[in-house]
Amino acid sequence: MLMNIALGIISTLICFTAIVLIEKFFKKEGLFVWVAAATILANIYLAKTVGLGPITASLGNILFASNYLATDILTEKYGGKSAKKAVVLGLCAAVIFIVSSQIALAFIPDASDTMQPVMESLFTIAARITAASVTCYFLSNLLDVWMFEKIKKKTNGKYMWLRNNVSTIVSNCGENFVFYLLAFLGVMDLPILLSLAATASVIEIAIALCDTPFLYLSKKLDKKTPALAEASKE
Repeated sequence: MLMNIALGIISTLICFTAIVLIEKFFKKEGLFVWVAAATILANIYLAKTVGLGPITASLGNILFASNYLATDILTEKYGGKSAKKAVVLGLCAAVIFIVSSQIALAFIPDASDTMQPVMESLFTIAARITAASVTCYFLSNLLDVWMFEKIKKKTNGKYMWLRNNVSTIVSNCGENFVFYLLAFLGVMDLPILLSLAATASVIEIAIALCDTPFLYLSKKLDKKTPALAEASKE
């Protein structure tokens, strides 16, 4: 268990550091790529669950949570329009991945093929769960961007830590509870669903609190490049 916890911390730090560096060198276009790639990988990693002490978590949680940092940086430095564009790109990436993987499974494998069973195990989807996941991803990320902008406006641009944490935690927790209800209501008992959603929320709240220093780091590394001028025009 300690190994899993250590790996989870390392993975989170690597993801957040990568986001900051990608934005530093590739600006908003780099974050667009990150959101699309992270969304696809997170949907794959969801297939694996790990134990973190008394908590069972999906490996996709870290990558899904990393997108909130990416969109918060986009909103803070480039404006809400850029952040919403990243969210839409992530949705498109998820849909393309789902459709293309199902088409790949539909191909009749050659007699020499050994990968079809593996791909079926990894890419076979449950329509209800997939629809719930994609819908919640899209709506929760848009909510995050909207709340971030509203809080920034209400506080006159002060308290970046406040808008970062409130928008991320509220949208993240909301996503968990709505997802489990949409995906499993009627299949699992309601107390179990709420327990699973609460557990996922605890993990993602911890990750959200960890991303705040990286948002400040991203701002500190900003050398007043033309990107800020572009953001002010939106």
